[in-house]
Amino acid sequence: MKKIVVFASGSGTNAENIIKYFKGSAIGEVVSVFTNNANAKVIDRAKNNAVPVEIFTKTELYESNFVHKINAIKPDLIVLAGFLLKFPDELISAYPDKVINIHPALLPKYGGKGMYGMHVHRAVVENKEKETGISIHYVNEHYDEGAIIFQKSVTVLGTDTAEVVAEKIHELEQKYFPSVIEDILKSKS
Repeated sequence: MKKIVVFASGSGTNAENIIKYFKGSAIGEVVSVFTNNANAKVIDRAKNNAVPVEIFTKTELYESNFVHKINAIKPDLIVLAGFLLKFPDELISAYPDKVINIHPALLPKYGGKGMYGMHVHRAVVENKEKETGISIHYVNEHYDEGAIIFQKSVTVLGTDTAEVVAEKIHELEQKYFPSVIEDILKSKS
């Protein structure tokens, strides 16, 4: 059974979807959720699904002993699902090709520091893009620059608002993120 650790900063809809997808799976399970936001809704979502939660500060994330917390779990995959802090280089080095992220745009477009959530969707609409989508990628030392694992696009209509684009992206995330994680876990067997 492969161990998945999820990092999230916000509402946790993707984290919960992943937890539920792997409930009863023979392939993997979410063994812990880590968050840097003591008020994040992901805490309740994880607890409601009997998944332990670890709350930490930004300072703690970058301290050398943080990697020991992760090492104690021995995850097969670390999944960033709406995690807004830059992931520490020490953890990326400790888990090469085992840290993935989902981004709400077709990278390399609309990636980088500060490009998350509604910031991305507004930029897509303001730039009159004809399509957008999701990118699931490995995490490296630069925001949104790791090797792309999977992309799926969706049409953006001229009448779409940023909120409509957000709904379309959320549907893609919910549909594809868990199954891509499953494929990655199977490939690492």
